[in-house]
Amino acid sequence: MDNRLKKIIKESESIVFFGGAGVSTESGIPDFRSESGLYFAKQKYGYSPEEILSHTFFMNKTELFFDYYRNNMIYLEARPNQAHITLARLEAQGKIKAVITQNIDGLHTIAGSEIVYELHGSVRKNKCMKCNAKYNIEYIVNSKEMIPRCEKCGGIIKPDVVLYEEGLDDATVKASVNAIGNADTLIVGGTSLVVYPAAGLLNYFKGKEIVLINKSETGYDERASLVINDSIGKVLGNE
Repeated sequence: MDNRLKKIIKESESIVFFGGAGVSTESGIPDFRSESGLYFAKQKYGYSPEEILSHTFFMNKTELFFDYYRNNMIYLEARPNQAHITLARLEAQGKIKAVITQNIDGLHTIAGSEIVYELHGSVRKNKCMKCNAKYNIEYIVNSKEMIPRCEKCGGIIKPDVVLYEEGLDDATVKASVNAIGNADTLIVGGTSLVVYPAAGLLNYFKGKEIVLINKSETGYDERASLVINDSIGKVLGNE
């Protein structure tokens, strides 16, 4: 780990981590917003990922939505990488007070982090649109029907993820704002900070240190105490 980052962590008492797609790609989960993801979706489905993963598309072309969703958004074989593991350990040590993530894979929780705010929901949670019965990810994957239906009422089961055109969960946003507002250090990793409204949460930070870890530059670099342009798993893994 970078010695400057080690020093910041050592001197901090209340750290919040804010992460994006780059944290998951290191676990083998591709970013559907990448050029290859965009090209694949257009070639195979005739629509962009943003179109397919929208509320309108889900409601009007539900079968095609689930075809894309099962094949491109669920990676049961993915495992937490060094970034997830280090963050969980720092939480256990009392350093990290919350993890805020834009990812929907649930890997932070699997790694052992307990206070995780999933801004865009999780593929591991699903519920019936009719009776609100809850289902796990295996039920979606193993459903013999293209459109998974509730065993209790026959309603369509919807993944508990925030689709395009849908708003973020108010309680999750409020908890994230509160965590960031009370932090003395904010570590941002694996995100270019261009996806709103999530990226706007950084404006609530009133603490001392902002650390940005990303392979490329971001529009927030000038506000940071420390910028590390490298793989987040590598940066957090080498201690």
